[in-house]
Amino acid sequence: QVQLAESGGGLVQAGGSLRLSCAASGSIFRLSAMGWYRQAPGKQRELVAFITSNGTTNYVDSVKGRFTISRDNAKNTMHLQMNSLKPEDSAVYYCYSFFKVWGQGTQVTVSS
Repeated sequence: QVQLAESGGGLVQAGGSLRLSCAASGSIFRLSAMGWYRQAPGKQRELVAFITSNGTTNYVDSVKGRFTISRDNAKNTMHLQMNSLKPEDSAVYYCYSFFKVWGQGTQVTVSS
């Protein structure tokens, strides 16, 4: 069973950067595609970025060129580097394993 824990959220001004981390327990982490979702108040949860077990990545159009997803299978960790943040990026960000496991979420707030 994989367990996930996010960290790194916070308050930042527009144009700033944050780096989210997801620490995973369980030896199957390296086998799982992983993703970052976000959910803003009143909106549906959306997939922001995902990374396959071998490192192939994909992003939603709204974050392309600004966000970078990465993983370190040796350390059972995944990261989301977020640059040039915009107020519309404000949301709770969730780490997700495609073995259907969610983290608890971390709040990202971008002030204008």
